[in-house]
Amino acid sequence: MQHNAVGWFEIYVQDMPRARRFYEQLLGRPLEQLTPPGGADSDLEMWAFPMEKEGMGASGALVKMPDYLSGPGGTLVYFVCEDCAEQVRRADAHGGQIIKEKFSIAPYGFIAMVQDSEGNLIGLHSMQ
Repeated sequence: MQHNAVGWFEIYVQDMPRARRFYEQLLGRPLEQLTPPGGADSDLEMWAFPMEKEGMGASGALVKMPDYLSGPGGTLVYFVCEDCAEQVRRADAHGGQIIKEKFSIAPYGFIAMVQDSEGNLIGLHSMQ
């Protein structure tokens, strides 16, 4: 069976409550706490993005763990949106920073880039 190249992603954060608020407001959906590897005694905290077992695309989580820093220069994750201009507005209103407003990548739709509340650069993609 062929799979998409990305099967999971992790966005490292320093302030989990702040990061959760940012992404829940950005996406308009709650995140779900995951039991970290190593169980409740672990120094790892994870909150998963909404997942649909049979849905398309990859899922992942916000992760807070010692020695893993957030910020620019890491992996760039693109979130699928109905209209990425809306998520740009939400990011700006909830502690993010607009890096690049919505622009065309015809014929593949549109993208925008914002910095999250933890300093990570993220991409937003929509077909309209």
